[in-house]
Amino acid sequence: MSGTIRLTAAQAMVRWLSVQMTPEGERFIDGVWAIFGHGNVAGLGEALHGIGDALPTWRGQNEQTMCHAAIAFAKGHGRRRAQAVTGSIGPGATNMVTAAALAHVNRLPLLLIPGDVFANRRPDPVLQQVEDFGDGTVSANDCFRPVVRYFDRITRPEHLLTALPRAMRVMTDPAECGPVCLAFCQDVQAEGYDWPEAFFAPRVWTIRRPAPDADELARAVDLIRGAKAPVLVCGGGVIHSDAGAVLDAFARRHAIPVIETQAGKSALAQAHPMNFGAAGVDGSAAANAAAAAADLVIAVGTRLQDFTTGSRTLFDAPLLAINVQPYDAVKHGALSLVADARVALVALSAALGDLRFGADTAPRAVWLAAVDAHCAAPEGDGLPNDAQVIGAVQRAAPEGIAMCAAGTMPGALKLLWQASVDGYHMEYGYSCMGYEIAGAMGLKLAQPGREVLCFVGDGSYMMANSELATAVMRRVPFTVILTDNRGYGCINRLQQGCGGAAFNNMYVDCRIEAQPQIDFVAHAASMGAHAVKAADIPALEAEIAAARGRDIPTVIVIETSAADGPGFGEAGHWWDVAVPETGGTERMKEAHARYLTMAARQNVMN
Repeated sequence: MSGTIRLTAAQAMVRWLSVQMTPEGERFIDGVWAIFGHGNVAGLGEALHGIGDALPTWRGQNEQTMCHAAIAFAKGHGRRRAQAVTGSIGPGATNMVTAAALAHVNRLPLLLIPGDVFANRRPDPVLQQVEDFGDGTVSANDCFRPVVRYFDRITRPEHLLTALPRAMRVMTDPAECGPVCLAFCQDVQAEGYDWPEAFFAPRVWTIRRPAPDADELARAVDLIRGAKAPVLVCGGGVIHSDAGAVLDAFARRHAIPVIETQAGKSALAQAHPMNFGAAGVDGSAAANAAAAAADLVIAVGTRLQDFTTGSRTLFDAPLLAINVQPYDAVKHGALSLVADARVALVALSAALGDLRFGADTAPRAVWLAAVDAHCAAPEGDGLPNDAQVIGAVQRAAPEGIAMCAAGTMPGALKLLWQASVDGYHMEYGYSCMGYEIAGAMGLKLAQPGREVLCFVGDGSYMMANSELATAVMRRVPFTVILTDNRGYGCINRLQQGCGGAAFNNMYVDCRIEAQPQIDFVAHAASMGAHAVKAADIPALEAEIAAARGRDIPTVIVIETSAADGPGFGEAGHWWDVAVPETGGTERMKEAHARYLTMAARQNVMN
């Protein structure tokens, strides 16, 4: 019979986490990002110090960006490993809420351990405590409830005996995967308890692969057999399932065009003959034409976000949704096939045999030729646009991982970046400005052998850049391409496209006394990064090559045009952004009329 061991609750937590293993023999929780305050320093802080390298602790600069790094790490590992983040009670905790929402939307594992109020309530109200006048059980950490998959408040040490396994179950469940919050009352962290020794036995967590129901599979096979021109939408679930090679074989064998979501891009290399590129609002001409002509849409591992469906105007065909999460598998009136993506594609291919659909690949070739033209080095002395910057990076680092998060660049990259397998990392589920630099650090930690190329605009850089200092301290090298268009160029174009006047997005259109002259090179260099300004596209290519020899981040600043889009006017699809009905200018009235025309095409079932 097992004995017991006396530990504080915090000591027990970190010891237990240190022995939760992957089938490959690695810790599932790689380590803990921590900023200490009075709500976690004496309890969890001392426990982390005591356990040392068995569960390493890293210091970041901001709780939100530490979470971004952890999220990118998990995504870089295909959800097979994760990291934890702890902050103190109050602002340290609520700083993590935005990142929790990001992980929730993107279905990525993240363990959040914020400090909480005193369970015994003796010193209430403690510093930074939020008091609810009508509910004594509420704290600031209740803000996490809508944006995590599992929430628990640890008010007694023995709660960990059930809370920790529940947390791991969620983070390793392919259908329920997402962030977990264990709000840890600060007095309980330091409280001793006699723990069963068996609780700390190492445990291996295997991520299951659910097989399809036989009846659902039969209906799906019949639906595909009855089609003449199907198209397959590749979502992030293909990558999470490690199903890229199976999708490759499926698309080749059955000659079905594949179109990509932001999360699914790079499951197939762009060079794959059936890869027609990006779908939807930021889609390629070839992909959107294939989608519009399809008589069956096979959605694999996608939550069918509005950018993918053109706000429900792109697809006008029956939908077969293959997804491990039933919630996603019945969206838009789809016939569902609830299963792991890899298992489902293997089963479907076996049932379909040698059935081929003879997809016309000519539009794909035309589109790729257009990509080359859009991304070619500019002629003349004008500022380059985003497409030309992408082209330069592509030429300089064709096997690198392009990563980004918000603004114009995600759409441009989805269209124009010709990814190798696993050569693309985009946070576009939550489209969170400020993810980029911390995310690049987390991605490089997950994939140290790959070249990580972080695209960030000046607006997003200004929101969150401080983890550059962390990357310098930890010697985590990646390359930042900082495109400076002097404001929020993306939303400025959307504002005017909806009939509005340029207002409060570009610095020149803001209520300011002087145009800011921000020296991004000096700023990045002050945090220890190697920073340089590229005068033109050839200089950008040269600086990317030079960055490979460094063991610290490199920041390359290049000025870009705010007026020009990526240069892909013939591609893309409508996006439902509501235009004011009354009170506008003639331009806005025209924009509203266009809006009504497109809104009338929305298919509530697709």
